[in-house]
Parts: sequence; C-alpha cells; structure tokens
Amino acid sequence: MRIKRGVGTHKHHKKIISKTKGYQKSRSNFRKAKEALLKAGQYAYRDRRNKKRERRGFWILKINGALKEYHLSYSRFINGLACAHIELNRKILAHLATANPETFEKIVRIAQKTSETIK
Repeated sequence: MRIKRGVGTHKHHKKIISKTKGYQKSRSNFRKAKEALLKAGQYAYRDRRNKKRERRGFWILKINGALKEYHLSYSRFINGLACAHIELNRKILAHLATANPETFEKIVRIAQKTSETIK
C-alpha cells in the first residue's frame, strides 16, 4: 500500500503561507512565500546586528551635540575620560547628557581638566 503524504504537506504549506500573511503580491503562492520567508529571516538576522551599530551612532551624536555647549570636541572628551579612568559607556553618557545635564557637566569638567594636563 502506498503512503499518502498530502495531509502533512498541506499542513506545512499552510504554516509557511500563514507566516507570510500580509506580504505583498504573490506571496500566497507556496514557493514565493517560502522564498520571501527565507529572505525575511536573512534581513532580520542582518538588521539585529545593524541596530546595535546604529544605536551607538545615535548615542555619539547626542554626546557630541551636548558637548558643543562646552566648546569641546567628542574625541577630546572621550580621550579625557580615558585618561581620567572614567569608564562610562556611550549609552550612559548620552542618557546623562539629555536627562541629567548637571552630572554630565561635572563629567565634562573632569574630562577637560585631564585633557588639558596631557597637552
């Protein structure tokens, strides 16, 4: 007796097509839906890494914008922090620059002093 596999195949196809629900054009076709799902997975994998890169860039922009007020460049500020042995990451520095400017100003003053003594 031959084995019929229609039920399992239909279930598999239905599962793939349901995952691509809302996609455009002929993505209700199983072959196209499978391709679209694979490509979506590739994009998701890639962009999970790119998101981290972009966030770091935004933090640097926020810090640099806050430093304009003190006439200090971003590179000198980061160098001053390193020389003063202040180990705050860019995420925290960006948050301090926007949410707690008094604390950020104290950190900037320390970084300025250490960068001036190095010159």
